[in-house]
Amino acid sequence: MNCMLLSTGNVLAETSVPLWMTLIFSAVLVGLILCLALEEKIHAKKSIIAGAFALSSLFLANAFQLYEYIDHKFLIMLPPFDSANGHTIELPVYIPAIDWGVISLIFGASLFIDITSKSGLFTWIAIKLTKASKGDPRRLLWFYGLMTVVFSAVLNNVTAMIIVGALTGVSLKKLGRVNLMLGFLLIEGLLTNIGGLLTLISSVPNIIVGNAAGISFATFFIKSAPFVFVATIATIMLGAKLFRITKLGTAEERSEAELLVSGFDENDGIESNGFFWFSAVILLLFIVTIATTSVLPVIQDLGMSYVALAFAAIMLVRYKSSVDQFYRALDWDLLGFFAALFIVINVMEHALVLDLIGEGLSHIIGLNDSIGLGAGTGAILISSAAFSSVTDNIPLSAMLAKILQAQGTASTDPLWWSVVFGSNLGGNLTPIGSASTLVAVTIIHKNNLSMSFARFVKLAIPFALMQIALATAYVLLFLR
Repeated sequence: MNCMLLSTGNVLAETSVPLWMTLIFSAVLVGLILCLALEEKIHAKKSIIAGAFALSSLFLANAFQLYEYIDHKFLIMLPPFDSANGHTIELPVYIPAIDWGVISLIFGASLFIDITSKSGLFTWIAIKLTKASKGDPRRLLWFYGLMTVVFSAVLNNVTAMIIVGALTGVSLKKLGRVNLMLGFLLIEGLLTNIGGLLTLISSVPNIIVGNAAGISFATFFIKSAPFVFVATIATIMLGAKLFRITKLGTAEERSEAELLVSGFDENDGIESNGFFWFSAVILLLFIVTIATTSVLPVIQDLGMSYVALAFAAIMLVRYKSSVDQFYRALDWDLLGFFAALFIVINVMEHALVLDLIGEGLSHIIGLNDSIGLGAGTGAILISSAAFSSVTDNIPLSAMLAKILQAQGTASTDPLWWSVVFGSNLGGNLTPIGSASTLVAVTIIHKNNLSMSFARFVKLAIPFALMQIALATAYVLLFLR
């Protein structure tokens, strides 16, 4: 039976929010960031910290009457889709505040990858890549780095990180190079946001800004590809140096490594040839479907999260009597953290904290007219990267796109690219800046490695600063 779901509420109250109130909620956001930075000292999981701030933010928002409840309803309309045949349901404000698409994508993709790994497919791929590298860690880093960028461009950052992270763990354990795991996974997490810049549909900010500016798919690729190429090489080279991922120097080391990898049997982890080939076909279909979701009839309206859940369900059938083992293995802390973070960001939107940020950035945009020499262009890229590292880059990029549209900014103006690069690269400054970097941290934890908020920032800051500096130079010198 067909039906239609319409939201008729959860809107900002008509009365304007006083500046003092916006500043209070800004302080709450700063408090959340500080508590996450001190996660190890507080001895609390990310989901508990974010959950406490979500509850506090909702309480304050209701105390200050930031939500309008009069029309806070959802109307389910039945054919022929008129209000007379519909009925309403009411949901708490924090339910529609959560981006269930992201939650479902992480849930479905994690389940799918976990079950697929039981077939031995990922072990097979990882050993093939390890053999191709001849046991050289530096060469293996290049293989995985380039694969991360390609997967991030054609799939999505989260799925790319989940797949590549699983393969990396197998390869390094086989090579006896677990000491390099932290460096590999962190570099891959940072590269997901580089790959997310490659095409118009690689990330949501790209779509928002591209549509607002009228940038075509081909133009977007042509203009972003040179930067992605250079930034990928620079990131892998810097990572290899900082994490001491060196190539095998002597002929003796190379021969020992080749002898080691020649003894690896890619068929070792395959218990059932039938399930192996079934998993291989399903994984290929999963990648193709995810990559083409936006153009597939019917599926395009359901989105990538539906695809992830559907493929997870297909794989669960193989273990239909013992699916609880996979449910237990899910990272519920990660899912809880994202849900709570979305609620906090939603409250910040209602408290006009993001509007305050956008207003400040609009003044920075004006520097192009008052000072010239691309001052506003460079400043907006750096500022949007900074704010995207601690807030959701989707509403921020949407706000900046509206500001540029209102000013009649030409589609060829480099300001558009400042927003694109800034909102994507900001995700590499902190572990909460993007979903994929947070997934990378989660995979690091699963491999029994330590990675706090503060340590991530400390390790990632050289990469992020280098990438932002490259992007600023690229926009100012080549996109003007």
